[in-house]
Amino acid sequence: MKRELIFLRAFAIATVAGMILITTSGFKKNGNQKFSEIDVERINIVEANGTVKMIITNVDRFPNGSDKINARPTNEERKKRSGMLFYNEDGIECGGFIYDGQKNENGHSSGLSLTYDQYDGDQVMQLLTKDYQKGDKRFVSSSLVFNDRPSKESQLKTAEIIKELQELRKIDPKTMKIKQKEYEENELIGGVPRVLLGKTRSQNNGLFLFDDKGLPKAMFYIDKENKAKLEFYDEQGNTIASFPEKTK
Repeated sequence: MKRELIFLRAFAIATVAGMILITTSGFKKNGNQKFSEIDVERINIVEANGTVKMIITNVDRFPNGSDKINARPTNEERKKRSGMLFYNEDGIECGGFIYDGQKNENGHSSGLSLTYDQYDGDQVMQLLTKDYQKGDKRFVSSSLVFNDRPSKESQLKTAEIIKELQELRKIDPKTMKIKQKEYEENELIGGVPRVLLGKTRSQNNGLFLFDDKGLPKAMFYIDKENKAKLEFYDEQGNTIASFPEKTK
């Protein structure tokens, strides 16, 4: 009986040791691994210290809600989409590439967005395409947009402010607008487009320039009748000069 117990113990120990050896040697194999094809729902690209630098993901595993990346909360209300997210050396999100497209009861809706963010802020450059159909009408716009962002912007602080304003809107919309203006004047939230190059929803193709409040100031474009136009605007949006000159 003692011999059998000793044998069983020795056999169990040898089996466990063998499994550990096989497992560790498999994961410690040196050199690049080659695959002809691989199916995966999400890939996290990380540095040696564990900092996530890029996420490639399907829709279901897109980080939002209570998810945390690099010990930082993600955008709780952001819609899940397939694509990529980029992170800088400090572990802060700094841009991304997302896309979607599907049919619906009215037609279809699709889009693509490639963005780069201000440090610890929101996007300062965006390559954007929208394509949606409602009934027999189809709208397609594509553009490269450059934005100004608040100088004191912070992703975590912005998230706190947005929550605060959303709660205020439910209770007192007037106070919410006053508070929002204060945050904008203190350069904590906001952001406006300054340059847009591409096709607008009205099917004008050209270069569109905006002031520091996001109001249109100058446009050089070709309209849907293939007529070239150059126009300038005042603070109220009135045309102050144009070429060719408008005729009454």
